[in-house]
Amino acid sequence: MSEKIRILAIETSCDETAAAVVENGRRVLSNVISSQIEIHRLYGGVVPEIASRNHMEKINQVINQALEEADVALDGIDAVGVTYGPGLVGALLVGVAEAKAISYARGLPLVGVHHIEGHVSANYIEHPELEPPFLCLIVSGGHTNLVIVEDYGEFRILGSARDDAAGEAFDKVARAIGLRYPGGPEIDKLAGEGNPQAISFPRAKIEGAPYDFSFSGVKSSVLNYINQRKMQGLEIPKADLAASFQRSVVSVLTEHAMQAAEEFHIDRVALAGGVAANQGLRRAMSQACEERGLALYYPSPVYCTDNAAMIGAAAYYEYKKGVRHGWDLNAVPNLKLKSV
Repeated sequence: MSEKIRILAIETSCDETAAAVVENGRRVLSNVISSQIEIHRLYGGVVPEIASRNHMEKINQVINQALEEADVALDGIDAVGVTYGPGLVGALLVGVAEAKAISYARGLPLVGVHHIEGHVSANYIEHPELEPPFLCLIVSGGHTNLVIVEDYGEFRILGSARDDAAGEAFDKVARAIGLRYPGGPEIDKLAGEGNPQAISFPRAKIEGAPYDFSFSGVKSSVLNYINQRKMQGLEIPKADLAASFQRSVVSVLTEHAMQAAEEFHIDRVALAGGVAANQGLRRAMSQACEERGLALYYPSPVYCTDNAAMIGAAAYYEYKKGVRHGWDLNAVPNLKLKSV
């Protein structure tokens, strides 16, 4: 085995076709992303069949570009890592089939990666000093989890979303006030122009599950507010609404994370997932951590959203643990994050 382990990573769980070459789990030699945002924006959200078709059209091109930018041939690759869940089943299948084909043809080890493990591992890329254990708040379009990262690829789940994930709530509220897809960045941008104290929205707490999340209530409250204003013939203060809604969501996320850090005596906290790029969340978490003397880590925006570099980082640590998958590896759209 060579001293430098290079992973060719593939990510196709939703609407980004991505490939990367990652060395030793931390050094990104290339990270190529072909986004479908402009295509799906026409429909106000991701259309699974269109996403799958575009993955098929782009996958070979993206992989070739990743190898070229890394200045590495397949002969210089030690293993192939691929997202096999969770995500859109058709989209996942494209990446899994491609990874298995390359692995079989070249005799390379195949390592399937959990998409959420990839998001957590994005923090390792830019923070070489960060190692488990640490607390991680995972916030994306489909997932909201608060976990303790006990070791690489090993998580103790403290809390999860009971209904809408935070990112899903952002997208639905954005659509309701006429913002374009994807809604999260649009809400974040508009919130900067508004008063976060202007409108009072609820913050759900779940009895007996202090670290679980529920965002369907605040989403419904926003929709009711919009409908009432419309029925009364009143203008909707979009900037104030966005700022107040974001404050409600961000405060719950931050409070849960700080409570867990205190209870479990953890002094390192990380953010992961697409919503980790949200400026309001970053500011709130930075302030809360600074007040408590906690170290806060988060990836650059390009590593917050779906990308293959994070999959390569996760695959490296799975590879080092001896994880290997066979030709029966399949897409698992509802793959659960296992708790140790």
